Amino acid sequence: MPSQHPLQIFTGSSHPELAVEIAQFLNIPLGQSTTTFLPDGELHVRIDEVVRGKDVFLLQTGSAPVNDHIIETLLYLDAFRRGSVNSVTLVMPYYPYARQERMSRGRESISARVMADLLESQRVSRVIYVDIHAPAIQGFFSVPVDPLSAIPILSAYFRSSEFSNGMIVSPDVGRAKVAGKYAELTGLPLAIIHKRRDSFTETRLTHLVGDVRGRQPIIIDDVMAGGSILDELDALYENGAEGRAYLAVTHPVLLPKALKKIEEDERIGKVVVTNTLPVPLEKRIDKIEVISIAPLLAGIIQDIHEERSISPKMVFC
Repeated sequence: MPSQHPLQIFTGSSHPELAVEIAQFLNIPLGQSTTTFLPDGELHVRIDEVVRGKDVFLLQTGSAPVNDHIIETLLYLDAFRRGSVNSVTLVMPYYPYARQERMSRGRESISARVMADLLESQRVSRVIYVDIHAPAIQGFFSVPVDPLSAIPILSAYFRSSEFSNGMIVSPDVGRAKVAGKYAELTGLPLAIIHKRRDSFTETRLTHLVGDVRGRQPIIIDDVMAGGSILDELDALYENGAEGRAYLAVTHPVLLPKALKKIEEDERIGKVVVTNTLPVPLEKRIDKIEVISIAPLLAGIIQDIHEERSISPKMVFC
């Protein structure tokens, strides 16, 4: 049933290219707004058109500078409410602070919960994110949350005959369920790496479950930042893996040291990522291949606006 409230897509400054692509799929103009970074470090946002009574979808992802984009998001939510929108849904493909979802030792902030509280304090109507690091974060919210996944999009890339000798590899036990979904959708066998995290930046491999001998490794993960996922390559090839390794990663944070590892390691064929985060030209090296999630997000936005079920399009891991 079509909504009685007009649909409008807006974007903050975190990823306007993705917002433009979504608006094109929906065949609607992108809403007009302005973010100004003031000389004293403050931000100012303004909605440049009437939004009264509209169903607004704000696209804002957790790209760097992360904290500026969080404040910008909160200011936009406030501005939309003051503009008397009917509803405002936050489309946040990469949810910031998602890897800080629990206390691993005493006296730590559960930052992912703080994020949820901040968004609800500005009366967000609904939140949409993609491949959250910790699924339990959905429970931090009291408003509706739609946890989407790029797994079907990325899995489709590896269903060709080129990867008939491939093997899905989970980089740790925590990703095993997600890797199992990749294995199910691609029809490929599964291996799981067990490792122990010693600090924010250091992990060590303890053992490998699964026979990778003669197999082409396809390593999956939700986020690649510093490239610790690449440290597992030695163990895989020491245990008999063959051919060039591929990686499937939803969120390409891709810090400089990760790009350096990817570029210099001849064992890596490609790193296949989505555009939940912007991938600027300096990160688009030959080994990085970007697949757009705009069709997925546009379809979900349309379904939500027209009050259709989105369950058939969701992947629960």
